[in-house]
Amino acid sequence: MTTISNTTTWQVRPIPAEVLRELRTTDDAGNPPRLVTDVGGGSPLRCCLAQSRPGERIALVSYAPLRRWARDTGADPGPYDEIGPVFIHPGDCGGPADDGFPVAYLGAARVRRVFRAYAADGTILGGRLAEPEDLRDRPAAEQVLTEMFADPRVAVIHARALEFGCFTFEVRRA
Repeated sequence: MTTISNTTTWQVRPIPAEVLRELRTTDDAGNPPRLVTDVGGGSPLRCCLAQSRPGERIALVSYAPLRRWARDTGADPGPYDEIGPVFIHPGDCGGPADDGFPVAYLGAARVRRVFRAYAADGTILGGRLAEPEDLRDRPAAEQVLTEMFADPRVAVIHARALEFGCFTFEVRRA
């Protein structure tokens, strides 16, 4: 966990293991996973917050991240509820190495990210565009999140790829 101002902590979270087990059978759109071979590699895996290797077999599933968070917290996402495609490993991969900002999403060569902030009741509070230079290393990326969590109304932040809009990972207050 990362500490903000010595009092607030937050944690970067992949899709939880119990949710992954469900998605590997039936996704949030009611479909079976679509297994694909990632010929070139580099697809963002939401189970371990890494990128696929060239030739790796991965699964494409529909996922409703805010809906899943709302079930855990009792929030009502209402019109902010959405579903979209994500890549996961077709079997257990052990998850990410730690709960800090994912190394796979750092560096100037990476894509821009949008960070959306949500209140505890499920309403969207706003967002922030992070350019590759904002995500050049872990301290810089964690500063983006620290600034967003400075607003005490922020309960959860979703990271998304700007170009495709795909959910990448979630950050919750701990």
